[in-house]
Amino acid sequence: MVEDGGEEEAEGESGEMPAAAAAPPLQRCNGFLPGKEAEGGGRAAPAGGGERAAEAEAMLSAAGGRPETRLSRRRLAVLAVFSCYSLVNAFQWIQYSILSNVFAGFYGVSFTQIDWLSMVYMVAYVPLILPATWLLDARGLRLTALLGAGLNGLGAWLKCASLAPGRYPLTLAAQAVCAVAQVFILGLPSRIASVWFGPTEVSTACAVAVLGNQLGTAIGFLLPPVLVPNTPDDINLMAHNISIMFYGTAIVSTLLFFLTGVVFEEKPKYPPSHSQAVLQTMPPEDYSYKQSIINLFKNIPFVLLLISYGIMTGAFYSVSTLLNQMVVTHYEGEEVNAGRIGLTLVVAGMVGSIICGLWLDYTKTYKQTTLIVYVLSFIGLLVFTFTLDLGYLIVVFVTGGVLGFFMTGYLPLGFEFAVEITYPESEGTSSGLLNASAQIFGIVFTLVQGKLTTDYSPRAGNLFLCAWIFVGIILTALIKSDLRRHNVNSGIMNLDVKAVSGDS
Repeated sequence: MVEDGGEEEAEGESGEMPAAAAAPPLQRCNGFLPGKEAEGGGRAAPAGGGERAAEAEAMLSAAGGRPETRLSRRRLAVLAVFSCYSLVNAFQWIQYSILSNVFAGFYGVSFTQIDWLSMVYMVAYVPLILPATWLLDARGLRLTALLGAGLNGLGAWLKCASLAPGRYPLTLAAQAVCAVAQVFILGLPSRIASVWFGPTEVSTACAVAVLGNQLGTAIGFLLPPVLVPNTPDDINLMAHNISIMFYGTAIVSTLLFFLTGVVFEEKPKYPPSHSQAVLQTMPPEDYSYKQSIINLFKNIPFVLLLISYGIMTGAFYSVSTLLNQMVVTHYEGEEVNAGRIGLTLVVAGMVGSIICGLWLDYTKTYKQTTLIVYVLSFIGLLVFTFTLDLGYLIVVFVTGGVLGFFMTGYLPLGFEFAVEITYPESEGTSSGLLNASAQIFGIVFTLVQGKLTTDYSPRAGNLFLCAWIFVGIILTALIKSDLRRHNVNSGIMNLDVKAVSGDS
């Protein structure tokens, strides 16, 4: 286990000015996340987060100095373990869809029933996200992380019991358990980044946390077609190959559950940023989870982002779920290459995520970057749509990579943009609502695009998505950007500079 105390002292303060040294220590939390002391509250104000944050900042000034902020080395271990079990969860989401024809034959069911093995992730998320975000706020990061990793492992072991042609209901139930695990996973990237990482690395950390999920999708595209080749004349061999994939996943997910218990803590010993320090000073007695939800829905820029994020991410879910069917329609017998195209799409998106995260940390141009990536995703989907049936797989690889770079690269942008315009509301609540929107749009898009693909052609389904992404571009352009978290960090740092220079 990595110990915080001594190593945090050794690593020193993060961007702290000398004047801060005279500051009295901040009130300590009781082990929950910053801003959730005693009863888990303090994240949001009943009548407007900006005023409450300003009040907390004034309290810091009255205390005689700026708060002490330091970076913990444990933050890297927390980020790595989370990314790994998020990876396994994403792998389990896509492992059926990329082999839709194989599993349809093995279980003796229709393609629509196999599609539901993907859509159950989306269906489970919508009713469970509000209880899950409440749990994150009330009980903290560690318990939420353990639930996500534990349910992920349980679902993987249940799949091992479904290795027979007549056991589709059992494999659906196992996938439903993994879907519940996802509810405790997808909302954590922005929370982990804010609680554990400094202001100059928070966007990059969020991108890396999202990256783990994307990498799991990439591996889910690549490995299953290799491990489970289509052998319709030998069901026993097919069952053996599937068992290798299922048991391997179960063992890895169990190991990651134990690592989560060892590595995860609620928060570091010292806050990593001024904005987190401000949240620690906010009075806990005013916190209301219900009021926090109301505050978010009263925030018009957030509502616009909620819809536009749902459109883009839902489109990505739909394309990922139906990729095997789209490719095999025009390139019969190319299941392995369909998986490789999916891998190309996601790996390119991972590169896009990291670049976007670094760019946001450097420029803080949240709206501009989000809008540009949205427009380029629209162009990428158009090009992919009209080149899919040309008869050249290499073209599909290239256009899929371009599409993935922008469409998948958009995911962490939405998380960080939401945190900026809703601060000091809970990061888990805002990201949870974004993911709920994505799941709703994903269900609708997958059903409609799947129907259009089956009844007409993949082009008809993709054009349906293009129309919706164009709507998302308009909504993104209407968002008024108010970078509350960035303004708090910048304002306090400016006060530090004035204190050092002797300015009033």
